[in-house]
Amino acid sequence: MLQLPATLTHAQASACLRDLGQALSAEPGASVLDASALTSFDSSALAVLLELQRTSARAGKVLAVQGLPARLMALATLYGVQPLLGEAPVAGAASASATA
Repeated sequence: MLQLPATLTHAQASACLRDLGQALSAEPGASVLDASALTSFDSSALAVLLELQRTSARAGKVLAVQGLPARLMALATLYGVQPLLGEAPVAGAASASATA
């Protein structure tokens, strides 16, 4: 299972995308990305998730994302990309610190 880091802001986005993209390409089939550790993020976290989804689709793979914080789902809904993530918010995660 792949995992997002606790902090994913603009400063970490490129490295996170590179590392997770490499790990994703090494997975033989469908992959699961756990976002439950994510506590500090900005809209760059959505960009990383969407690019990982595109990378998976281009490779003919499925990427399931689980454990997205409620605040990140709210941000995804605000930007109109929530259906692309296919994830329900985690109960109690609304207190995660997020900046848009």
